[in-house]
Amino acid sequence: MEAMAQTQLPDDPTLDEVRMALAPLVARNAAFDGWSKAAVEMAAQQAGVTPEIAKLAFDGGAMAMIDAWFAHIDDAMLSACPPDKLAQLKIRGKIAALVEARLDALAADSEALHRALPILAMPHNIALAAKLGWRAADLMWRAAGDDATDYNHYTKRMLLAGIYSATLMAFINDESENHSDTRAFLARRIEDVMRFERGKARFAARREHRPSLARFVGRLRYHAR
Repeated sequence: MEAMAQTQLPDDPTLDEVRMALAPLVARNAAFDGWSKAAVEMAAQQAGVTPEIAKLAFDGGAMAMIDAWFAHIDDAMLSACPPDKLAQLKIRGKIAALVEARLDALAADSEALHRALPILAMPHNIALAAKLGWRAADLMWRAAGDDATDYNHYTKRMLLAGIYSATLMAFINDESENHSDTRAFLARRIEDVMRFERGKARFAARREHRPSLARFVGRLRYHAR
């Protein structure tokens, strides 16, 4: 069976391996059955996995299924944007390529995405939804070569998580050919961030050369001796 061949499960898989193997199949079935036990059962049947094992793999319910699917999308994004491809691009090009690769991976199961977003927006799921957005942003920045460890590490990821979230909203309502409207929206948002980063760099440079009151007072005390 084609679906079974796609899973490539080892003979004695762990629950994590089962979860990752079934994730794209669960998403495919969620388009019809929602993010439900029925989607998991159908995916298990398609992959030749024991239903009880599949149930254990997604013990966290709909959010566990969506989490696993997004992890699958993470892998698809990185596969579509290998280091040698990204190395040829400037930073904005790298980020754009990574976000677009995510959207391309999601496009195959757009109905599953439509069904996932209301679940992610539920009050009791907000914290995990934010964690998934942060995970995606972190992976994209790391793939783009960012190794910042100071406060920039956090601001960059917060900004990118916001860009990705807004672009996702544009994406699900985009009926343009090849999602050209979404790509244009993404380009504008990235340009906004680049403008912000340039402004921040100029401010830091001005601050570095700004007269220091502490140094001035220190000199007064030195000359007073």
